[in-house]
Amino acid sequence: MRVLTLGARAGRPVDAHGSRGFDVTGLGITAEAHLVTVRLRPGGVVGRHPAAARQLLVVLSGDAVVSGSHGDPVVLEPGQAAVWEPNELHETRSETGLVALLVEGDVDIASGERDDPSYA
Repeated sequence: MRVLTLGARAGRPVDAHGSRGFDVTGLGITAEAHLVTVRLRPGGVVGRHPAAARQLLVVLSGDAVVSGSHGDPVVLEPGQAAVWEPNELHETRSETGLVALLVEGDVDIASGERDDPSYA
């Protein structure tokens, strides 16, 4: 067994699309998707851009203010996630800082509801 502390080490800084205070650290990859740890420093932003593939952003710690194609902000707390579809414009901001897991690629994502028959 290995224990991973997500967000503990600085990753590759990203400044595309006007992003600031944002870095990513590779965590894993499959033929269909890749997994990265996302960190936003307080006041950081992942600038508005189209999703290259389906994206699942799972908030692990801190806060996230996300928006999709409509642009309306939604606040996410630890234990909540956002899903963006391919080519959907989206943005992520954090007032206090954020550590999240991002899964990007060809993955089926359950509804998250307890009675979803697709996933046990």
